[in-house]
Amino acid sequence: MKLADRLNYIRDSLYKAAEKSGQNPEAVTLVGVTKSVPVDLIAEAVRSGLSDIGENRVQEALKKREELISILPPEYPGPRWHLVGHLQRNKTKHAVRLFDLIHSVDSFPLAEEIDRRAEGAGRVLDILLEVNASGEASKQGCGPGEVEELAQEISRLTHVVVRGLMTMAPLAKDPESSRPVFSKVKTLYNRLAVHRFPRVKMEILSMGMSQDYTVAVEEGANLVRIGRALFGERHVR
Repeated sequence: MKLADRLNYIRDSLYKAAEKSGQNPEAVTLVGVTKSVPVDLIAEAVRSGLSDIGENRVQEALKKREELISILPPEYPGPRWHLVGHLQRNKTKHAVRLFDLIHSVDSFPLAEEIDRRAEGAGRVLDILLEVNASGEASKQGCGPGEVEELAQEISRLTHVVVRGLMTMAPLAKDPESSRPVFSKVKTLYNRLAVHRFPRVKMEILSMGMSQDYTVAVEEGANLVRIGRALFGERHVR
């Protein structure tokens, strides 16, 4: 299957899942995760209509963004860039200039460093709070019981805006096994929306990857992060 066909298939699946959950299908964002994906394949995806790109590492995103600008014709609008992997504090200087949305904020010190760097760059940066809802030791993210306090702490900062939550479900063959995790984070999302902390806006719920994205949308996700299902098996460099 060609990349454009896979993109259309995923969009059709998202549309049906959104309708099933009562969401507006047009409001669900597909982020193509491009870890280890060659730039020419990313360019093909952008030409096929992909408007959001997710990277795990700051340095790889920086290199790919520069290469992509040189490949794509000037008439193509640049994609929005998402940092979907863990952000090391020593990489925030580059991250705040490169990304439109950082998905992986899980502590106040990290948020404070992003805020400081964003102020220096003259911008206000959108972030998501990463929640480790499964309790897996191998996963980043704050615990479900820590999210509210973290959001309140971050609301005091002036150069970041919390736009929502992000989570990752455990890898499993059965997508249905992810449903309880997604449901738990959706409940947290709704609870935070009621509090109305300054600069905390529950607008984005980033859940679901290649193996479980339709289940995530059925449980309320309005942003999914898809790599393998879109670009094929991971490319080795």
